[in-house]
Amino acid sequence: MLKNTQRLRLLCGAAQNLQKFQPHLNRVATSLRFEQIRGKKDDSNSLSSLFIPVPVQPTPDDINVGAELTGTLNKADLLKVLNKFYQKREIKQLLSDNGLDQYLQHQAYVSFRRYCLEAQTLPVDLHVVISDILQGAGNATDIFPYFLRHAKQMFPHLECMDDLRKISDLRTPANWYPEARGMTRKIVFHAGPTNSGKTYHALERFMTAKSGVYCGPLKLLANEVFNKSNTRGTPCDLITGEERNYADPLGNASSHVSCTVEMTSVNTSYEVAVIDEIQMIRDIGRGWAWTRALLGICAEEIHLCGEPGAIDLIRQLCLTTGEDVEIRNYKRLTELKIEDSAIGSLDKVEPGDCIVCFSKNDIYSVSRGIEASGKEVAVIYGGLPPNTKLAQAAKFNDVDNSCKILVATDAIGMGLNLSIRRVIFYSLIKPTINEKGEKEMDTISVSSALQIAGRAGRYGTQWEQGSVTTFKPEDLHTLKTLLASPTEPITQAGLHPTAEQIELYAYHLPNSSLSNLMDIFVNLSTVDDSLYFMCNIEDFKFLADMIQHVPLPLRARYVFCCAPINKKMPFVCTMFLKFTRQYSKNERVTFDWLCRNIGWPVQTPKTIIDLVHLEAVFDVLDLYLWLSYRFMDLFGDAQLVRDMQKELDAVIQQGVVQITRLLRNSETGVSSGGTPDEDEFSLNSNKQNYLRERKGSQFGRGKLTERLLAQGLITPNMLQELKKEWKDNTSDSNDFGLDPTKKTRRKRKTK
Repeated sequence: MLKNTQRLRLLCGAAQNLQKFQPHLNRVATSLRFEQIRGKKDDSNSLSSLFIPVPVQPTPDDINVGAELTGTLNKADLLKVLNKFYQKREIKQLLSDNGLDQYLQHQAYVSFRRYCLEAQTLPVDLHVVISDILQGAGNATDIFPYFLRHAKQMFPHLECMDDLRKISDLRTPANWYPEARGMTRKIVFHAGPTNSGKTYHALERFMTAKSGVYCGPLKLLANEVFNKSNTRGTPCDLITGEERNYADPLGNASSHVSCTVEMTSVNTSYEVAVIDEIQMIRDIGRGWAWTRALLGICAEEIHLCGEPGAIDLIRQLCLTTGEDVEIRNYKRLTELKIEDSAIGSLDKVEPGDCIVCFSKNDIYSVSRGIEASGKEVAVIYGGLPPNTKLAQAAKFNDVDNSCKILVATDAIGMGLNLSIRRVIFYSLIKPTINEKGEKEMDTISVSSALQIAGRAGRYGTQWEQGSVTTFKPEDLHTLKTLLASPTEPITQAGLHPTAEQIELYAYHLPNSSLSNLMDIFVNLSTVDDSLYFMCNIEDFKFLADMIQHVPLPLRARYVFCCAPINKKMPFVCTMFLKFTRQYSKNERVTFDWLCRNIGWPVQTPKTIIDLVHLEAVFDVLDLYLWLSYRFMDLFGDAQLVRDMQKELDAVIQQGVVQITRLLRNSETGVSSGGTPDEDEFSLNSNKQNYLRERKGSQFGRGKLTERLLAQGLITPNMLQELKKEWKDNTSDSNDFGLDPTKKTRRKRKTK
């Protein structure tokens, strides 16, 4: 047994703990007595629900000191005391004063009650206080300090909310770039419509400067400036997320750099910087990159190129940096005429026409319709590799080529020099992503309409006078209204949490996932919404959730989640997951490993689905190259992957040239030479083994199915096909190797 002096010391400690909170308890109790609280609803705060509770485990102890001091507690009586404690109004008010809203209070109480009732050994001070209450020597409110201690262990953010709010205070992003603020920068805004020469004048200054950086929205544009600059005799390097190309054969850095805007350095000093398409500062996903470039580039002169609608916002942003803006306005160099009638039929398409569609299905159907009349078409859409786009553009631009018609998405709006006589809008409805990350179908914006229509009649081409119309007569009035409207004023610039900010959050909230940290950051962030908005983080969170179970350091996890991935492509997402697993095991992603996992070498596409799959394979190779510049030790075969891309690019080009035949094959059920569906990239290597292992059993059940699904070796779609094949093949075991589509055709002939 412990001595009485030890017991007295413990009781004194507990009393001191209670004494610290007693004035608050008295004050709250008094205020509640004089105020009527009429059932006010304290709805669960959406922010509080983001904080994941940390399980509080009792500390194992061989000796139950509390029981030795005061005896064993009766659990039934203990439950009554806890319920009485939690029902007191003054306790709820005091908890609220300490940062626990109704939602957190309930979560904490459920955990604290379970802890007290299920723990074999309670902390000595808590045991003694509860014992005194049960014996009538204390009040239920005496439990408060111990309950609060438990709540803070469950929700660590209660101890550091002020720090978290400071970290996510984004009201003055200009102050994030002290080197730029230490300079006197000259800001020149070249404002004008498409084909007005604004970018030309900015690039002239770039090429004559001692040093410079060009920041473009697309790899194609960065590559074009890289080639043009070197051709003009100004050595220039190319830097994109997936590529580093130096003008110097020895790999020494040049004084000029052409890069995609996300890759812009804010630590290097330049004489001149050009930021192209500055109106994209309002882009819901990528706007943060333009904001970062504008506020952070260390250049004596910064030349901005873009729409007049961005002028007021740029002026406001430059007020926060203490810089003046010089505006240079430009007018269109060639005439653009709006036709009085829609074409109404694909038979009326003429040489030099570009039909603009906003979906792949429309691209396919329009291409097929035009080629059915004996006319050859070039096809350009966002999913194609850059070289394939350039090849299709070159074919269309070549006056000696028989291809005189272009079918394209709004991918032609930037980055390609095209000799278009007339732009025809096949539709004016386009899928868009709203502020909440939700997909919507809406009429294209004034900005998009002007950008796309402006591609007709380009200065210096064979068509110096352009025209624009619609396919459907009912769309023509809407198009005229759009083109007659001034560009929408841009009012906000995008922001995004940095890796450093998220690392600070993780320090304070070590038990939270990356996706959860991003959610908390965005919800706690303070933004000057008269100038800025928080960019959409749904794609980032999608990747973070996908790889949450993979053990990775936080910085590496953040980098992986910044990868440019189309989450609609299951094959690309699956390979992304495999890349992260290899990294987590510290195993190199070799050329041989990559070939095995993507089914290399590939075959010429026979159907549209084959072509779509090859585009996904190209994206996987792009992802490898992107990772190779961030994790060079594990993704070390970049040059071999580039060679693969060149080969794959040529195969995809063959497919695009024969796109009508691919569509026809898809409809007639011609067997695919490669993988039949983009979900089924691993089907060829796994199907036969799977069929043999399941011989004599029923498909879709058992541990093998579950294991293959869990490992990502088959998908639910693949499982359905395998079930169907199993039913077809059970009559003859020799039929396992047959192509099911061929088998079906053979049956048709016997009818």
